[in-house]
Amino acid sequence: MSETPARDQSRDNAMSVAAISSERIESDENAWTRRLVFFLRIMAVVSVAKGLYHWAQVTGFIGGEEEAFENQPMAWQTATVYFAVIELVAAVGLWLATPWGAVVWLTTVVSMAVIELMFPGIYGGSLTVVGLEALMLAAYLALAWMAARERPP
Repeated sequence: MSETPARDQSRDNAMSVAAISSERIESDENAWTRRLVFFLRIMAVVSVAKGLYHWAQVTGFIGGEEEAFENQPMAWQTATVYFAVIELVAAVGLWLATPWGAVVWLTTVVSMAVIELMFPGIYGGSLTVVGLEALMLAAYLALAWMAARERPP
């Protein structure tokens, strides 16, 4: 009877030491998925910055009297409020790495590119912005494709 408690105690000690001292073994099975999540988190931070920038325009924290929100054309005001809201929603979804977050973020990327290309009077029609949005979209699609290839069908 004295052997059983000693054996249980040694097993408990071994389990607790193993749990504390075991090193986490990183496998390469999900390397692309980890890269995709890292990319999504970076894009979440960028989306927060863009959303806060648009809110700063709406509230008047940036810009002078002539660039005030109420002095801008209705198309500019509409686009600015749209991006102020949707960028922050996308940031939450991206940070959580949810499918809806990626969809909302893709909507913001495509929306900004379309506004810059099709309606240059709103934000100025910068091809640099379009190029950056296209680069981010291509990076996301490549990472998502590689992450999907890691998973068995």
